[in-house]
Amino acid sequence: MKWPSLEESAPASHTRPLREILAERKEAIAKYVPAETQTISSRTAAELKRQRLSANILAVGAKIPEFSLPDHDGKTIFSSDLLAKGRLVLCFIRGRWCPFCVAQMETMNLIFAEIERASATLIAISPQTVRQSFFMRDQHKLKFPLLSDSGNNLAGQFRLTYRVSDEQQALYKRTFVNLPFINGEDSWELPIPATYIIDCDGTVSYASANEDYTERPEPGEIVSVLHNPK
Repeated sequence: MKWPSLEESAPASHTRPLREILAERKEAIAKYVPAETQTISSRTAAELKRQRLSANILAVGAKIPEFSLPDHDGKTIFSSDLLAKGRLVLCFIRGRWCPFCVAQMETMNLIFAEIERASATLIAISPQTVRQSFFMRDQHKLKFPLLSDSGNNLAGQFRLTYRVSDEQQALYKRTFVNLPFINGEDSWELPIPATYIIDCDGTVSYASANEDYTERPEPGEIVSVLHNPK
């Protein structure tokens, strides 16, 4: 299934809430994806909800670990350099193969200038390889860096990671989502999607994570928090 970018969609999509775009993708999946596949995905999401992973993530008030990760061009990016410039908006995503991650990244791209005007820097982090991050940034015309977190080492420190179940692995293999190839390693681990705002001293001031990968915070909410910090 080809997911249209916001550039390919009607101009009105540029001002639409992200939840509406995600709802349309859910409707398309319900219409075109086999029922068995949908059942497996729903069962996986329910199991992650049962584990309450989002209740144990690195939370507001915590200090983030220092990190250095390669960006989409292979250049090493240091958290200390990012925070020296101002606050940091950090999105953990699954990868370019996830239509919900793509929708979130494209809508975040639309508010990139607003984030910069709030003296903040936007980055996205995924376990996919540098090459996959390059393709994603190029294909979707993203203006911000995509960092590769090989083996989910940083996501693990944010307590976001889980291992894909055997049932879900089999589904991904049938649908050509080759995670060992996409991520460059065979742990079959993914992060639950999460969005953070980090203050200049490395303290978390906003945290949103959800075991349901089809739900993401509204970009407008992120901008509002940046302009109205607690």
